[in-house]
Amino acid sequence: MTASRFPVAIDAEDISPRSKPSNYPEPYASRMAGRIKRQLGDAFGLENFGVNLVRLAPGAMSALRHAHALQDEFIYILSGHPTLITDRGETPLKPGMCAGFRHATADGHHLVNATDEDVVYLEVGDRTPNDTVTYPDDDLCAVKDPSGQWRFARKDGSHYAR
Repeated sequence: MTASRFPVAIDAEDISPRSKPSNYPEPYASRMAGRIKRQLGDAFGLENFGVNLVRLAPGAMSALRHAHALQDEFIYILSGHPTLITDRGETPLKPGMCAGFRHATADGHHLVNATDEDVVYLEVGDRTPNDTVTYPDDDLCAVKDPSGQWRFARKDGSHYAR
């Protein structure tokens, strides 16, 4: 696509939420209830990194606690008060705070909204090919295949049904 096919600027709320709330297989996909992602980077045709506007309803989580082998991630809290959970423990966050997750650290992380108000944040990650993801709390691992699709398996290597 040429640059002219993409907008110059847009209202982020005008971007439709992802049609499929989660790529995880069951029983994990249903645990993502209450999470809404708007893929801002895709709206501009960005190829090297992705940007998502994410809203977590009360009780929702950003993802399963995970760590990337190759992808760096960054979050910036716009509103609400989520709890960041990492191998170091729980860190309360507030608007204006940010956190970064360097690849290959094996430090699993995710956000949990344990409040009665929505949490809204920006999520930025690179799109490094052949990334793998570990999930320290769940019987799950993921590999990004050559087409860019995530493939999920159990830690013993057996695959989940698609």
